[in-house]
Amino acid sequence: MKYLRAQLVRVLTRFFGSDDRRIEHALRVLHHAEHIMGSHPGCDADVVIASALLHDVGIKVSEEKLGYNNGMTQEEYGPPVAGDLLGSIGFPPDKIEIVKNIIGNHHSPSRYDYPELAVLKEADQIVNRDEAA
Repeated sequence: MKYLRAQLVRVLTRFFGSDDRRIEHALRVLHHAEHIMGSHPGCDADVVIASALLHDVGIKVSEEKLGYNNGMTQEEYGPPVAGDLLGSIGFPPDKIEIVKNIIGNHHSPSRYDYPELAVLKEADQIVNRDEAA
């Protein structure tokens, strides 16, 4: 998709509003994911970009509904939100399903063999490690 990164950054910032921490985290994950994906043959760049930017959208819903979030609640609440956000910009339905599967599995042992999932997990770990330091 043309200008996918820009479209998704706009959607992401609208969704998270003033939650600069979550927006910055997503941007940093995207930065690392784009560098990592070159070492994972067969990656779909659109799926990597969408997964990286939207991987934590379940946090907001989890905190609104439950008052907390964790990896399990992110995986539960994130895919439907990501699907809606991606649908709003005309992202291809077949790729939406892959992104939803990736977001729904980015904290768990891999249930899918998507190279994009491996990229997201690696990029998220790098950023989480840096943020914890």
